[in-house]
Amino acid sequence: MINRVILCTFAAAINPEISLKLMDMSHTTDEPVDSEKRALNFIETIIEEDKLNMKNGGRVHTRFPPEPNGYLHIGHAKSICLNFGMAEKYGGKCNLRFDDTNPEKEETEYVESIMEDVKWLGFQWDKEPYYASDYFDQLYEWAVKLIKKGVAYVDDQPQEMISQQRGTPTRPGTESPFRNRSVDENIDLFARMKNGEFPNGSRVLRARIDMTSPNMHMRDPVMYRILQADHHRTGDKWKIYPMYDFAHGESDFLEGITHSLCTLEFEVHRPLYDWFIDQLIDDKSYRPRQIEFARLNLSYTVMSKRKLLELVKNNIVKGWDDPRMPTIAGLRRRGYTPASIRAFADRIGVAKRDNVIDVGLLEFSVREDLNKISPRVMAVIDPVKVILTNYPDDKLEDIELVNNPEDPESGSRKVPFGRELFIEQDDFMVDPPNKYFRLGPGREVRLKGAYVIRCESFELDEKGAVKTIYCTYDPETKSGSGPKQPKIKGTLHWVEASSAVTAEVRLYDRLFMDEDPAGHKEKDALEFMNPDSLKLLNNCKVEPMLATVKSGDKFQFQRIGYFCVDPDSATNKPVFNRTVSLKDNWAKVSQKEQG
Repeated sequence: MINRVILCTFAAAINPEISLKLMDMSHTTDEPVDSEKRALNFIETIIEEDKLNMKNGGRVHTRFPPEPNGYLHIGHAKSICLNFGMAEKYGGKCNLRFDDTNPEKEETEYVESIMEDVKWLGFQWDKEPYYASDYFDQLYEWAVKLIKKGVAYVDDQPQEMISQQRGTPTRPGTESPFRNRSVDENIDLFARMKNGEFPNGSRVLRARIDMTSPNMHMRDPVMYRILQADHHRTGDKWKIYPMYDFAHGESDFLEGITHSLCTLEFEVHRPLYDWFIDQLIDDKSYRPRQIEFARLNLSYTVMSKRKLLELVKNNIVKGWDDPRMPTIAGLRRRGYTPASIRAFADRIGVAKRDNVIDVGLLEFSVREDLNKISPRVMAVIDPVKVILTNYPDDKLEDIELVNNPEDPESGSRKVPFGRELFIEQDDFMVDPPNKYFRLGPGREVRLKGAYVIRCESFELDEKGAVKTIYCTYDPETKSGSGPKQPKIKGTLHWVEASSAVTAEVRLYDRLFMDEDPAGHKEKDALEFMNPDSLKLLNNCKVEPMLATVKSGDKFQFQRIGYFCVDPDSATNKPVFNRTVSLKDNWAKVSQKEQG
């Protein structure tokens, strides 16, 4: 069965209204549509029931808990929108908490980038950012409490042996020979672990639960490991660090979190989440609740931080913010808008089961937003010169063009028009077929906002490529004012040669050619790299107003696509990144392959 979102994406390439109708018709509570009147998703239903029953005093307090071990990607954007969105909808709070329990992989750079990403998406966390490291002292005290209760012990075995003893989902585990150590011995060893008396990997602290449990995570899970590494916030104070399963629920409790929204892989961790809290907290009047939802799986995209880090370290991409990366920083540099990402998160909704979302829906969302806000400009990315032989040599005139027909308040601008112009190489053919409506020998086209021109001849260079096109123009065919307005099927964009600004254009495309690059057991995702994911064009010609652009400015290059000014841009040579093409060409290719 074709994925509903993929079907809607194909429809969007043809007609956005059809796409949204399809999404409306096939709506389920798991996958809500972008509508104020949509049914509640399952998380909203839970929250509303909790508020109605005055659970935790009717409060709604969520959190977004990233690990500061890399840059956030589009999957994290979904979680950000969900956690902050639920808090906003129900008048609650949302914390930003860094799960900084692994100092070997964490950096301040990642902390700063995460805060920037959350703010850029349009959200603000409650108070100052929180850190799991804020609670290291309390977590240590609680670990000692569990030892004293007889439900935690120090294990001297190496991790490989512990893993083997856990058994399998169909075979019970084997108890550690250190499981029945005395409380006093465990407290002494745990304190010595904290003081750095033992080497890395030599001992761990484990919870003493049930080695026969059908849930593997309940088979005496590791709570602490020895890791003598400097922490980006606590320095060399700690020689032991808590595991996620121990730190996470307790951090939620300490912050007063009511709804801990996690992705589906943590569903099997929930009994352990609840077990730790029940063992440590006697007061039953407040409990955080873990709720799982499907993570974002995006076609033609790798979402693993480990794999993304590999792309960066191996210089396959130019950093975490490379516009081909699915990171929020990369999408921002490429020209995506916060509104488009929030709209995408709204469209895909919240599901209880894993599915794959076609990346075309993300691209459709940014097209829809940029169409509303982007000024239309003229840019020729692969120029060939046109000379109007009957146009005066010394004349330049102003052509008035609307900035954005979707925005009546955007106004208009004037661009120069003269004897020598640039058009796209692809807009001219020496021997065009019958239904080719662009320029060719003896053929007429209209120049956008200007005149009808006719090709009289052309000149080739030494390699046989078209070098110059010689045309005549009809002065009575000026758009909007000329008395003579013949019916011409082809309209071309252009740039006047003497005033044109030379620019660099970077044509970014999908980084992977396979729909599921990480889903092949026999092959590495890197084997599916798209060799054409970046094309550099250094001699593009753009209209003069684009000489003064600023980093982050967004435009629609007419007939080409949406572009964003790159931070590398300079006043003498602006640099533009292609955000997305005007149409979803990949969807057309997929339809052709399936048809």
